[in-house]
Amino acid sequence: MTHQTRRDFLAALTATLGASAWRPASAFGQRRGAKVMTIQNVIDLIIDAIPGAPQEGSVDTVKSGDPSQPVTGIVTTFLATSAVIETAISRQANLIITHEPTFYNHLDEVDWLQDDPVYTAKRRLLEEHNLVVWRFHDYWHLHRPDGITMGALKKLGWEAYASPDELNLCLIPPTPLADLALFLKETFGSPTVRVMGDPAMTCRRVGLLLGAWGGRRQIQFLGRDDVEVLVCGEVREWETTEYVRDAVQAGFKKGLIVVGHALSEEPGMEGLVPWLQPRVPDIPVTHVPAGDPFRYV
Repeated sequence: MTHQTRRDFLAALTATLGASAWRPASAFGQRRGAKVMTIQNVIDLIIDAIPGAPQEGSVDTVKSGDPSQPVTGIVTTFLATSAVIETAISRQANLIITHEPTFYNHLDEVDWLQDDPVYTAKRRLLEEHNLVVWRFHDYWHLHRPDGITMGALKKLGWEAYASPDELNLCLIPPTPLADLALFLKETFGSPTVRVMGDPAMTCRRVGLLLGAWGGRRQIQFLGRDDVEVLVCGEVREWETTEYVRDAVQAGFKKGLIVVGHALSEEPGMEGLVPWLQPRVPDIPVTHVPAGDPFRYV
C-alpha cells in the first residue's frame, strides 16, 4: 500500500467487496421482482413527505451526479467532506444526503472554483465513483417537528423539556451555567465549548438555535424574557457575543454557549436514518458524521 493512494485503495476494496461481502438481494439492493428505485425516486419520496415542499429557490438540489441511476445505498451526513465521500464509497452507497454545502458556499456556486485544485480533486472523486450528492437543508427544517432541532433534543434527552408550541425553547431543571456548558460539551462530543455569562447563574429557560442562525435572530431570541441562555452552533464574534457582553455588564442574567456548527446539527442528520429507512426498506441507510473540523491547541 505504500505506492497506493487512499483513493486507489478504496476503489480496489470496493471492487473486491462488491462481489462478496456486500451484495444486495438484487443488482441494486431491492427485493427480487420489485421495481428498481432510482436516486431521484428517493429524493421525490423525501420531498413529498415535507409540508410546503418543494419551494422555489430552495438550496435543496442535486449538487453532483446523475440521480436517474438506481440507488445502491444512502449515507446521511452534516456535510459531504472528502472523508465522508470516501466512506460512502467503501459502503457502496451512491447517494449522499448532506445538510450543508459541498463546495464551500451556501448556493454551491462553482464558477469561481474551476481552476482550484481542492475543488477539482473533490469533484473528480465524486464523478469517478458516480456518486450523487443531494442537499437536505431547507426541507429538513420545514419538517414538523424540525428534523435538526428534534435530533438535538433526542441527543440531549430534552424531548420532555421542549415547549410544544416552540420546539427550540426548553424548560430544564435548574442548572448552573458552568454545569450546563459541561453537559453540552460531553453530550455533543466537543473538545471544547465557548461560554459567556456568570458561571454560577442558574439556568432554566434555554433556547436552542443550532447551526448558524445569524446575529440578528440570535440576539432577538436571547433578548426575550423567557430565554436566559442561548445554545447555538456558531456566532459572528462582533454580533451576538457583544450583545451578551453588554447584557451581562448591564446586570441582565443572560448566557451564551457555542458548541460548534457541525456538532450541533449532526444529531439531526443522524436522526434522518430512522425516519428514512422505513420508507426505503430495501436500501441500506447509514450515517457518517463529518466531525468537528478543528483541532484545539
